[in-house]
Amino acid sequence: MESLKKNKDFSRVYSRGKSFVTYNLVLYYYPNRLDYNRIGYSISKKIGNAVVRNKLRRRLKEITRLNSSVKKGYDLIFIARKPVINLQYSGLERDVIKLYKKAGIWDKP
Repeated sequence: MESLKKNKDFSRVYSRGKSFVTYNLVLYYYPNRLDYNRIGYSISKKIGNAVVRNKLRRRLKEITRLNSSVKKGYDLIFIARKPVINLQYSGLERDVIKLYKKAGIWDKP
């Protein structure tokens, strides 16, 4: 998996992609015609200071790395919502998998 880094890539996913929501996270996804996924993370300053945001970003990166049973060929963007601050690692992982399933890109049965 690679990272989404360019603003035009983020804009394309936001404008043309579909979104799914849980209480803590939002997932935008859009097909990218590549044989791998690119993932971006958007964590607002409203979530907390830099330490809190980076901790959340590291957790999300690790969850997406370990749960790599996702269909290939998508640009994905995870957006954190305010209540995510109180969430433990297992709850965050549960939300990510729930979003994958809602989007129909989860490969595991």
